[in-house]
Amino acid sequence: MKVYGYCRISTFKQSMERQIRNIKLAYPDAVIVKETYTGTKIQGRKEFEKLIKVVSSGDTLVFDSVSRMSRTAQEGYGMYEELYKRGVSLVFLKEPHINTSTYQQAMENQLSVNFKTGDQASEELLAGIFGALNRYMLNLARRQIQLAFEQAEKEVADLHQRTREGIQTARLHGKQIGQLPGKKLVTKKSVKSKQLIQKYSRDFGGSLGDAECIKLIGISKGSYYKYKKELKNTEPGNVGKTPLNNANINQVKPS
Repeated sequence: MKVYGYCRISTFKQSMERQIRNIKLAYPDAVIVKETYTGTKIQGRKEFEKLIKVVSSGDTLVFDSVSRMSRTAQEGYGMYEELYKRGVSLVFLKEPHINTSTYQQAMENQLSVNFKTGDQASEELLAGIFGALNRYMLNLARRQIQLAFEQAEKEVADLHQRTREGIQTARLHGKQIGQLPGKKLVTKKSVKSKQLIQKYSRDFGGSLGDAECIKLIGISKGSYYKYKKELKNTEPGNVGKTPLNNANINQVKPS
């Protein structure tokens, strides 16, 4: 029996250290599975899909919160039931009331009382009452699980809505959101790369071809040709011209 901790972030800019710390604090021996995925659905999360194939009956799968398993209520609940039926224990550190152990307890605590009243009608009535109570307890447990996933989905939707409203408010107050159209983003990497392109590229008096420059500088083809294009457009006589007016346009590939 193994314990796995699944940690997920939506973008590479986010950090999953908090999730790892929380899981390791509760389960020091947990095997941490990391995933960076932009989206809400379970399908398409490669590491999660691999993990689901690996876990078996008796294993434990730990999440920092229910939103890390899925932000879509329908898919999240469906996966919960599937794993539960396979005998996999699910633990949600921030929502312990929906751990599979709690659900299992509700299943095991079903009322089972045998009444011998000597009256068939009374016995049937009591059996019906206790049967209804059992169904109610199980439905209540299932509803608690569904509500947890629905709440996680709502919180994400609310966050996106607040973000959109914040951007709209900022624009109404004249604030610039994002990069100005036509303005080049200058970074230390772009400055250094352009210096090396000017130094080594044949188009600027160097001795190396494009492929050799890309390998030497260690940047992607898209970035290389983008920087090279910008350098050509800022050469004396080319300032203000479009790429179609450059003499060496055939040597410049689009980014």
